[in-house]
Parts: sequence; structure tokens; C-alpha cells
Amino acid sequence: MSLIDYFENKEGIGILATSSSNGAVDTAIYAKPHFIEEEKCLFLMADKCSHVNLKENPHATYIFIEKTENYKGKRIYLRMIKETVDDDLAETIRRKKHGCPDYDKDKTTFIVYFKVDHVRPLVGDSE
Repeated sequence: MSLIDYFENKEGIGILATSSSNGAVDTAIYAKPHFIEEEKCLFLMADKCSHVNLKENPHATYIFIEKTENYKGKRIYLRMIKETVDDDLAETIRRKKHGCPDYDKDKTTFIVYFKVDHVRPLVGDSE
């Protein structure tokens, strides 16, 4: 199953892990990635720790834990390739999501694009 299909059809929780240039790690709960191609995705980000870390170190890992009774999901290794600020696109992306949490409309939302470097299952070492 492609990553595009996978994330359109699975429910669960996602965690993005980033690291500063000196190795200080941060983790944060994030919505599912928005795939624009099979190996390119984006996230909407506020200017908080994850975003700041990516400016220093473009590598991140996104862990997705499926809403099931056993441990299924994906570990996706990402590399930031660019970021933009586009309020109209950010709002369009937000409207697509069901149950999007409130956000501060007065703060900048960054659209951060990633290349998928590697995918592994949540548990185990195949893929």
C-alpha cells in the first residue's frame, strides 16, 4: 500500500521527533502528514521547538501508531527540503482535516516540506 493510501485510510496518532544542531531532542504530537507525492509530504507548523530544530537540523522522524489493539504503524525518516508561508494553502489544508484543533490565527503557520528518506514498520526491521 502506498503511503498516500495508507494515511488516507488509517486512523491513529502521530509523533514528530526533531533534534537541534547540538543533539537536544524534541517530540511533539502531529497530525498525519499531507502527501503531495509518494515520497514528499508536508506538515503545518507553528514557530515552536520542532520548527526551530528543523532550521538547525533538517532530519526528523515521524512515528504513526495505528488505532488498533496491537502495535501497527510506521516510522518515517524525513529530511526537510523547504518551507513556505502561504496562509491560503494552510487554511485549505486545515479545512481538509476533521477535528482540526484550534490554532492562533495571529501567528505565522509554516508549511514545511519533507522528502521521505526511509520507511520502517512501527515494530520490527522490515520494509
